[in-house]
Amino acid sequence: MKYVSLIYLMLFCLFISCTNSPSETNEKSESEKEEFIVRYDRPDASILRGVYIPKGKEYFYTSGLVAPVKDENAVPGTYGRYGNTYEQSIGILERIKETIGEAGFGMEDVYFLRVYLAPDKDGNIDWDAWFKAYGEYFNNDENPNKVARSTIAVYALANPELLIEIEAVAAK
Repeated sequence: MKYVSLIYLMLFCLFISCTNSPSETNEKSESEKEEFIVRYDRPDASILRGVYIPKGKEYFYTSGLVAPVKDENAVPGTYGRYGNTYEQSIGILERIKETIGEAGFGMEDVYFLRVYLAPDKDGNIDWDAWFKAYGEYFNNDENPNKVARSTIAVYALANPELLIEIEAVAAK
């Protein structure tokens, strides 16, 4: 009888512990949760490890953007039409700035970039040109914010004259 009472007591305690809701145990209440966007930095790198964006923030996603035509009179099929990787990168970053600006966001609100780099006609990908352009918009004196970023080499983009395409995510 003694053991039966002990078993009932243990079962009762187990039942009570399982009925507590998560907000009553370890989770913070809505008012206690962090309201700030947190950047998980890598001081030795130009990009972040990650970004935490709390509930209630506004987001803006761009489609994959490509460079504007630099010279309409350039011979089709040449890089004179859209420029080299660096020129295309700058053109796209300006397009991102303009696009997110229409919704009230700025480049300091950009938290993620997905970058697709394609090889030139000789099969070379100009990583350094993209990294240089990135540094003119992020992780500098004007905009010290870094972004989480993926930079992916692809076989080709939809137009063989294009060497780079970028998607951006902004939040505030």
